[in-house]
Formats: sequence, C-alpha cells, structure tokens
Amino acid sequence: MPSRTCVPAAWLSLAATAVVACAAADEPPPPRERVEVRSAAGPRTLEGTLVVEAQDGGLLLELADQRYELLQPDQIVARRPGAAARPAATPRELGRRILGELPAGFDVHVTRHYVVCFDTSREYAVWCAALFERLSETFVTYWTNAGLDIRRPDRPLVVVIFADRRAYEAFAARDLGAAADRVVGYYNLFSNRVTTFDLTGSDSLPRPAGRRPGHAGLEILASPEAAGLVATLVHEATHQMAFNTGMHRRLAPVPLWVSEGIATCFETPDLAHARGWKGIGGVNTARLDRFLQGSRPGGLREIVAGDEPFRRAADGLDAYARAWALTHFLMKTKRDAFAGYLGTIAGKQPCGADSPERRLEEFAAAFGATPDALEPEVQRMMARLHARRP
Repeated sequence: MPSRTCVPAAWLSLAATAVVACAAADEPPPPRERVEVRSAAGPRTLEGTLVVEAQDGGLLLELADQRYELLQPDQIVARRPGAAARPAATPRELGRRILGELPAGFDVHVTRHYVVCFDTSREYAVWCAALFERLSETFVTYWTNAGLDIRRPDRPLVVVIFADRRAYEAFAARDLGAAADRVVGYYNLFSNRVTTFDLTGSDSLPRPAGRRPGHAGLEILASPEAAGLVATLVHEATHQMAFNTGMHRRLAPVPLWVSEGIATCFETPDLAHARGWKGIGGVNTARLDRFLQGSRPGGLREIVAGDEPFRRAADGLDAYARAWALTHFLMKTKRDAFAGYLGTIAGKQPCGADSPERRLEEFAAAFGATPDALEPEVQRMMARLHARRP
C-alpha cells in the first residue's frame, strides 16, 4: 500500500486550487515559490514547485528532490515567487544527496530510469534494478496499448534497499511508525521513494569462492523467500510507476482498490524467469485463494465505496484479494472501459474531495453496472480460474 504521512482532514475536504506539477509541454510551467517557515527545529527556507494552494493559505510544495512538503498556514512566515528552476540534478547527484539522509555504508547504482541506494552487495542491487527496469518497460507498454495516456517518468525513480531488517525498521519508523515491523516494503507518496530490505537474507550467506559474475540472480531466486521478494519489489515499484506516469497523482483521492488492484495484478512472480518476473496478467494464486475463502455479498461494493477495509487489520487481506479479483476481471473483460475509468482517476487533483457516493457513481458510469451487479460475474471467473489450476 502507498504510505502517506497523515494529511489533515481539512485538506481533503477543501475546495482547493490545484496546480499540477508536471505541466504539458504547451502549458506554462507551474509556479515556483520561496517560502520561509517556522518549525520545531527552527526557521527554514523552502523553494519548490507549487502543487496545491488551499483556500486557507496552506501550501503543498514539491522540492527539488521530489519530496512533497505540506505547510499549514500558521507555519508560513513569508512567501514570494521563487527563482527560475535550476537544471535538474543528474541521477548520480540525486543519489549522492539521498546518501546524506541514509546511514553510513550506503552506495548508489544508477540505471536508465532508477537511482538505487543500497547497503546490500552491489550484485543484489544490480539484480533488483534490472527487475525494476523490466517492470518500467512492461508497465508503459501495457497501459499505452490499452489506450491510456501514459508518459515515461521524466526523472529518475528512487529506491532504497537495506541489507538488514532491523536497520530498515528503524529507518521506516519515520514514515510508518509502529507499523514498520509489519511492512516489508512501501512506496511513500510524500518522498516518492520505495524503501525495502533484502527479504532473502542473501547478503548474509557465504559467497562461494570463484563464483562467476551473473550468478547472484540464481542464488536470489533459489531462496525460499524469493517469491515474496519479487512480489514485494514489483508491487511497490508498480505504485511508484503509477504515480509517476500520469496514471495517478500523488495525494489525489485515488481509490485504494484501484491502486492496490493494479499492484497485485503486476506482482505475481515467475521464478522460472531469470528476473523472477515475466509480466502481468498471470493468476495471483495467493490472492485468488483468499478471495474464494473470504468472499461475501457486497464485498466489492465495500472496497469501491471506501478505503476503510484496507486499513482494518481484520479485513486487510480480504480487501487486497477483492481488489485483485475485481481488477483482474476488468482488465480481462472490460479493458477499454477500465482504461477510461483510469483516465477519470488520473484527473483527480491532489488533496481533492471525495465521497462514497462519488466513487460508486464513477464506477457505474465507467462500467455500466454497479459493483453488486458485477459481483456474480467476478465470482464465476474466479471459480473458473481456480478449477483450471493443476
């Protein structure tokens, strides 16, 4: 699930004037602001792109390192137009800047679309980065072919990988609080980064003498934890892609069934493949089994209308399973309508208003049926998928 620091409820209910940070090529660039703020740590000066200005004077800024800064009116001492945007940092410059926020011992691996900060072995980081690159290409190709207006990220995406779970939990507690020990990886909407750790523990294993280059992937996939590792990496990186390609906007009211449904449809591992993952569309057997075990009337309507089922500990796994089942069904049987619906979601503004009634209306308008009406069809498809399993 995308992680986001608690956003004040007032922001979610305000009729805000939103400025999209990624303007189209023929539109003027979004305004830049230089803001002096007060904080518990003392006065600060921030400069960034204006994303949202609320009616009460609160601001949402995007800083040069892609982080969002949410400023309440009483924090703002003064504001004025910012200087013209400086040339974007190179990927290695961005990586070095992020290393300053991380514990000692981290290094940077840069690929075409990613900056991976790691304290694992370099081989492990290189293997993970190759998986992310494969996902990136597959994501853009699939949704472009589906008719969605997808753009490739115009800046590198950042992933932080810890070798040690304890160090990861200590770091993640800043974002997740007490939940850090229950989450093995996450995408943060404020920082725009994926953070995880080596679930396989492969860096703690002895290295065979004379091992040939390229064998790291084979060792990783031979681990009993390989399936969970691949699913976690792909799931969280799918969130990151969705929020950086125009499919979703960060801090917009994107229904969790949509974001989690897409991530669970992408996450299915294929350990027979050299990267542990081949593409989308496969049957997610864990989610399928859970859906069939926990299915009940009205379950799809519940996740379409609101996000609460995903946040309740007792219902979370069932909510994810329903999201996968509904998304898989729509991708297979109503692909054009689903692409149109995703276009509606893409138009939602950061910190915009939302309601159960609006969500249900948007769903019915896109698919010509309510979640309750589609539920029997989804059930039948899931039963057929289960029957075909070896």
